[in-house]
Amino acid sequence: MSSCTIYGIPNCDSVKKVCAWMKENDHPFLFHNYKTSSIDKKVLKQWCKEVGWEKLLNKKGTTWKKIAPDYEGKILNENAAISIMIENPSVIKRPVVVTQKGISVGVDLESLKTIL
Repeated sequence: MSSCTIYGIPNCDSVKKVCAWMKENDHPFLFHNYKTSSIDKKVLKQWCKEVGWEKLLNKKGTTWKKIAPDYEGKILNENAAISIMIENPSVIKRPVVVTQKGISVGVDLESLKTIL
């Protein structure tokens, strides 16, 4: 069993890139699909503690652009961000790679190498 889990959406180009890199470099991993398995509040709280909610909440993607008007003028903090990410998992920056050594967010191969 792998001690590495990649969280994301299978058709996301960033997720595909990291999964391909992992396979090319013989790093076994489990894949957690947000669309079919959603994401747990406890997991998001832990990620926020380690990397910060600002890094996890993708405000550049199309999902955020669709839902942003709902949050205009409202204060965003960790609790609000977690609620938004639970309701709209596609707004979580992808992929999130979790190992026993840490977390890597996005396509950051140097960060990935450090946690593997």
